[in-house]
Amino acid sequence: MRIPFTKASACGNDFLIIEGTATQWNFAELTRRICDRHNGVGADGVEWLFPAHGADVDARLVNADGSDAEISGNGTRCVAAYLCAESRKQSVVIRTGAGLKTCTLVARGENSFEFETAMGVPEVSRAHTVMTSFGEVEGVPVSMGNPHFVVFVGDFWLDWRERAAEIQRDSGFKQGINIELVNIKDQGHIEVRFYERGVGETQSSGTGSCAAAVASITTGRVHSPVRVLAPGGSQIVRFEREVFLTGPAQLICRGEFFV
Repeated sequence: MRIPFTKASACGNDFLIIEGTATQWNFAELTRRICDRHNGVGADGVEWLFPAHGADVDARLVNADGSDAEISGNGTRCVAAYLCAESRKQSVVIRTGAGLKTCTLVARGENSFEFETAMGVPEVSRAHTVMTSFGEVEGVPVSMGNPHFVVFVGDFWLDWRERAAEIQRDSGFKQGINIELVNIKDQGHIEVRFYERGVGETQSSGTGSCAAAVASITTGRVHSPVRVLAPGGSQIVRFEREVFLTGPAQLICRGEFFV
């Protein structure tokens, strides 16, 4: 059996885009196989697309480990790039597990796109302390339709991946958690490292960038808009009552995966 796919990347956060009607396989199992970076195509997750009422498409995100996720801001932008390349649209509405998201095209090249995405109204909770083997860690819980825990650091720990994984395993996070480690550069720039549910370290994160920026703004550390710097590239987060995320997406390749 052959499964057609398109691979796209948003600041190094890469996804496979597959029409859900193209396969009868178990989505979790197939996602694990196709996302394997040695024996598959390789990606942080798959955006499975389905027809939708009241939207251009319904996008169901499955992480590389086969677990379901509500939304990826970067993955949603990759889906928008896929749709705009196919239809030449200037704006698309994508139904996600966190609701409808509108992506407006800001700029485009042959296979590269830039969108501003309306990400919705965040939910910010009081700072929360987690006990770890390396001491107490205080973070700000933020929901962007998916859960985040934002930790402010002066410098990134040398073993930050191991520490982030330990924070992530805390029993208080009933639905799991995405970890953002944030270093404030100045009033308009923050640098972030991401450790996400079902994936681990990622080069970037759309909802993670939003959560990190919102936590930085609401605690008075920076002002909106904020440029979020990550290993895979930068994005801009504008926070009014709602959050708006601007960043790139690039179509990498198309192919078929042999099952």
